[in-house]
Amino acid sequence: MNDASPTAAATRGRSRAGARERDFDEFYVAELPRLVALARGLCGPAHAEDVAQEAMLVAYRRWREVSSLERPEAWVRRTCSNLAVSTFRRRVVELRAVSRLGGRRTPETPAAELGAEAEEFWTAVRALPARQAQAAALRYVYDLPVAEIAHTLECTEGTVKQHLSRARHSLAAALHVEPGEEER
Repeated sequence: MNDASPTAAATRGRSRAGARERDFDEFYVAELPRLVALARGLCGPAHAEDVAQEAMLVAYRRWREVSSLERPEAWVRRTCSNLAVSTFRRRVVELRAVSRLGGRRTPETPAAELGAEAEEFWTAVRALPARQAQAAALRYVYDLPVAEIAHTLECTEGTVKQHLSRARHSLAAALHVEPGEEER
């Protein structure tokens, strides 16, 4: 059979598609737990799993493009952090609307219990401006260096340093600790 035949081309196409699916499966398994942690820090435990899954769904739908990026994990982290911030903002607006209308909201079941200190920290992170919260979450969930956070958020290293510095000072005030105690 000739390699230029339609059957050979179809077989090569199926094998490349299968390889792409395996690549995505490996990517998914490696990245999902950290995406859940990132989302949890940015939008809370009730929606973290959904936000992380949604980020992975976006990546899957665009996998051909995403997999060709130099660092697809940075792309999916950025997508997840943007979705988490949007989810958190939407929840705040919903809660304000419900409270104005005098309605009652049923409590949501938390994904898993965090210690009081950790929950207090992540609550303080969620109260930060969006970019500061994203930079802080990427730093504390992934332990990323400034350069990687800058790549993920598509901004300069100087901007990340500024966001982290402001976040640290705001968190120190909110958590009643001295600003230098938690510096890295």
